[in-house]
Amino acid sequence: MTTTLGGTVVDTYARAWLEPDRTAGRALLERCWAVDGVYCDPLSEVTGRDALADLLGGFQAEQPGARLELVSGVDEHDGYLRFGWRLLAPDGAVALEGTDFGELDDDGALRRIIGFFGPLPAGGPAS
Repeated sequence: MTTTLGGTVVDTYARAWLEPDRTAGRALLERCWAVDGVYCDPLSEVTGRDALADLLGGFQAEQPGARLELVSGVDEHDGYLRFGWRLLAPDGAVALEGTDFGELDDDGALRRIIGFFGPLPAGGPAS
């Protein structure tokens, strides 16, 4: 596990995504997720630990054998963080990758995760 507060919380959060046992997954969320935390990605938005536990249970049911891997360290400042991840299919192929941005509450739990799928879009200053 990483040594930063954000890194430790993110490691626990990532393990919750992988946990097929709902009771064990819920226990992991109790260690890292605020009771009223908000999770949002391009496909879903939920508020609260119970709602996130249900979302993770649905993910496990729909994606048996899939694995979530952190592919970066946790970049953290002033209670905000970001990290990269990828979703591996059961055969090990990369099914999806993305970047999450988060916010910690005063107790160091995740109060918000905003997820983005895929690499950053092309672009930049006009020539």
